[in-house]
Amino acid sequence: MNLSILNLAVKSFRFRKFSVGLTILSLAISIMLFLSVDTIRVQAKDNFVNTVSGIDLIVGSRSGSVQLLLYSIFHIGNATNNVSWESYEKITKHPRIHWSIPISLGDSHKGFRVVGTNQDFFQHYQYKKNNKLLFDTGTEFSNLFDAVAGSNVAKKLNYSINDEITLAHGIGNVSLTSHDNLPFKISGILHPTGSPIDDSIVIDLKSLEAIHIGWEHGISNKTNFSAKDIELEDIALQTQSITAFLVKLKSKHDVFNIQRAINDYRKEPLLAILPSVALLELWKVVGIIEKILLLISGFVIITALFSMLAIILTNLNSRRRELAVLRSVGASPLDISLLMIIETELLIVFSMILGIVLLYLSIILLSPILYSSYGIAMVLTPLSTFQWMLLVCILIAGLLISLIPAFNAYRNTLQDGLTIRS
Repeated sequence: MNLSILNLAVKSFRFRKFSVGLTILSLAISIMLFLSVDTIRVQAKDNFVNTVSGIDLIVGSRSGSVQLLLYSIFHIGNATNNVSWESYEKITKHPRIHWSIPISLGDSHKGFRVVGTNQDFFQHYQYKKNNKLLFDTGTEFSNLFDAVAGSNVAKKLNYSINDEITLAHGIGNVSLTSHDNLPFKISGILHPTGSPIDDSIVIDLKSLEAIHIGWEHGISNKTNFSAKDIELEDIALQTQSITAFLVKLKSKHDVFNIQRAINDYRKEPLLAILPSVALLELWKVVGIIEKILLLISGFVIITALFSMLAIILTNLNSRRRELAVLRSVGASPLDISLLMIIETELLIVFSMILGIVLLYLSIILLSPILYSSYGIAMVLTPLSTFQWMLLVCILIAGLLISLIPAFNAYRNTLQDGLTIRS
């Protein structure tokens, strides 16, 4: 043959550009879907593991490590018991502890958790690989009844600086035991973090003590209780207990020694966990979803490959005249078979290129939505080793599939010779 088989395959594509284009598009979308699921899986895991960073230990009452992680970091569920303030102060005065952040949970505002803490929270709390908390507007709390709203809280409830809010007991959307006699003012709104902080309202620990003065067993014994009536500014508001606290050590070499010392603390049963280990343990539980999504995406690719095979086989009968012409100009049955294989592989290669382009376009377009809605920060990164291996597997699968139309074409050309036989 005067023309190379590769050039012949390209010219054949131009002649059948509509059907070829649809085949490439359908397979490219399948490849893009699989790569997207894997990319989201990897980056979601990275975001998940880095929900909180710069913390060496999380300490709370003795329970399970995942349970402690869930309520202290993700604000899901409740602690089995509190940590006394006396124990907190004694432990955090250890010379090997650099700083600590107390966390007190239990109240809410319209379904959003209220986090009681102190100024160290804004100074030391970090997320997503050592990013510190920033304010979109306003500042951290300075007065007793100031509150800082997370980005999602402010967005969903349409809050701005100096808006008044009231807190309530429990974590439900509706509560009959609210602190409406002691309203708070929004002093600041945090920049989005993609972490549970976005769905939280942060107040001072002293503020928690203030709103619970006069409360016993979750019910107020003062009907017209207000800040003005008892002059809260003149009362020494001493925190009695907290839910958990975060610890940063001066040296990571001391982490296991300090962890063991806290776990063996005699005055009350406490548990110290490594956040990275607990996060990976939790991911093993929720990570089954990623495996299911990958499996579904894999079946989508397999379906697309078989659809491509069906299209090639369907077109093969309509191309018998074309193949007979090729035979008349010197193409052997093996040349025809090789043409089928090259065409199939070219379809897959073009589909891969288009699929990768669609992947990066989808990341660019959808990353702001994923970040604002689900806290997943998507970034453009090169394809991983796993993804390249996947593409190689698709090429091999395409090669195996191409043997079917190649054999049919070989058989037809032997039967037809230079003349088409019905």
